[in-house]
Amino acid sequence: MNGPPDATVHDVVIVGSGVAGLSAAVYAARADLEPLVLEGPEPGGQLTLTTDVENYLGFPEGIGGMELIENGKEQAERFGAAFTHGTVEHATLEERPYELGLSNGDTLRTRALIVASGASARWVGADGEAELMGYGLSTCATCDGAFHRGDDVLVVGGGDSAMEEALFLAKFADSVTIVHRREELRASEIMADRARDHDAIEFRWNTELEALHGSQEAGVTGATLVSHPDGYPSEKAESGVDVDRESVDIGGVFYAIGHTPNTGFLEGTAVERDENGYLRTRSDAAGRATTETHVEGVFAAGDVADPNYRQAITAAGTGSMAALDAEAFLEPLEREEAAAPEIST
Repeated sequence: MNGPPDATVHDVVIVGSGVAGLSAAVYAARADLEPLVLEGPEPGGQLTLTTDVENYLGFPEGIGGMELIENGKEQAERFGAAFTHGTVEHATLEERPYELGLSNGDTLRTRALIVASGASARWVGADGEAELMGYGLSTCATCDGAFHRGDDVLVVGGGDSAMEEALFLAKFADSVTIVHRREELRASEIMADRARDHDAIEFRWNTELEALHGSQEAGVTGATLVSHPDGYPSEKAESGVDVDRESVDIGGVFYAIGHTPNTGFLEGTAVERDENGYLRTRSDAAGRATTETHVEGVFAAGDVADPNYRQAITAAGTGSMAALDAEAFLEPLEREEAAAPEIST
């Protein structure tokens, strides 16, 4: 490890401070487990990039993403959760207490671990995307599609996710244009056919998004598209090949080029991940799903184990489940420790 372990052994350490981690923290703190929550390089997770959340239960008028996260943190702290900044670089999970090596050289020790480090949406690299993310640029049509009633919008991508996003957006937008850098889709035939057959959905082949126009006050107002008949126009432009550029007026852009789960720190451990890096969880003796990974005492919550739904409400649900599973895991350990005879010296 990078440094000597702190003498403290925590009952529960939660890696991640998005809605899944905060939900886990509330439940674990109310169970008197005194959880320590590690806020990584992006405290609050992807929800902090969402200006308005309208589909989270209990907020009929909607709530800002950052406000929802701040409220969750305050609630967890009220019950006794502690927060600290730190990024986990590697984990040692062969025996308990588990050890987490942080990027600052510190080492944390814990009896149970909840991984709620989320999944980061892949970005295109277009000019203006950092400024406009959450202001007309989104990575989640289910979250933000309803804000674009009557708009013309772009969807960037060519897989099943892009087709699903486009089909969902077609319920609200006047038109949906799928921008894809080549002529062949990665999407399954059935999803591609559904998108092709929809009257409100068009395709721009061999085209990429080069720049976004607008402001945080006005939102996305337009975009610059670059195209070449042989595909991959951005690569060709960088190599000096002539490409076509076009400015279009739009009211929103949705990235649908995939997510990367933040699970690299578990590489080399016995925690199982699928081919894309998402954590695999186990079923109990009765065949019911749990949040426990294939390492006893290590639990997964939120987008880090969910490539399908990726909603704030589902992340919060699995966060509470992970805390309850961790509590059930720790209870017999505490009884064993309480019953163990004292060794006199």
